[in-house]
Amino acid sequence: MADLPLALVTGATRGIGAATARALAPTHRLLLGGRDADALGELAETLPDARPWPIDLTDDEALETATAEFGALDVLVHSAGVARLGTVETATDADWRANFEVNVLAVVTLTRRLLPALRASKGHVVVINSGAGQNARPGWGPYAASKFAVRAFADSLREEESALRVTSIYPGRTDTEMQQAIIADEGRAYEPERFLRPESVAAAVLAAVSATGDAHPTEVTLRPRGLV
Repeated sequence: MADLPLALVTGATRGIGAATARALAPTHRLLLGGRDADALGELAETLPDARPWPIDLTDDEALETATAEFGALDVLVHSAGVARLGTVETATDADWRANFEVNVLAVVTLTRRLLPALRASKGHVVVINSGAGQNARPGWGPYAASKFAVRAFADSLREEESALRVTSIYPGRTDTEMQQAIIADEGRAYEPERFLRPESVAAAVLAAVSATGDAHPTEVTLRPRGLV
């Protein structure tokens, strides 16, 4: 299957990242990015042409080594992320730094290091953003600010790298472990049927990546049909 395009998916151990890997598997060779090598290995065994790419995206030295092997890369999906919430009064400096370190700087650094490989294949960068990257809500400032920042990064990349396609995807609340923690913090009962399924977000990624060559899907917004 060496003739299939190569896709790297970060945050592939669970949630949207794992669902995206499964959605791309029939049409792509896969590198599964994440911190949990065992979980990545288990997922890789279920897919036709996938291998783990264990990495801490905040470790710049490890990232430099891991990206040195790339000759060409067709698709880069940024799905790794954290959500540290809080009000302007209560959120700590550590909360703000954690959101920006993973949700922004890791995306920027990985993309920058892989630009030669992406340019070689006129590739496609997909950034899994959030509804919080379009509207900031009370108590969500640290997270929303990071998502607005990565939105600006994707917009800049799109304008600067005309040979690449760059898609920002803005899912509303999605049924993931991260969402379960957020709902618990909000003191509400968790009702998964009210949220998007990770597979629905993954389908949007696949649709963007599969768009005909004359089309450039720049932004996709998804919202759950249930009330949240």
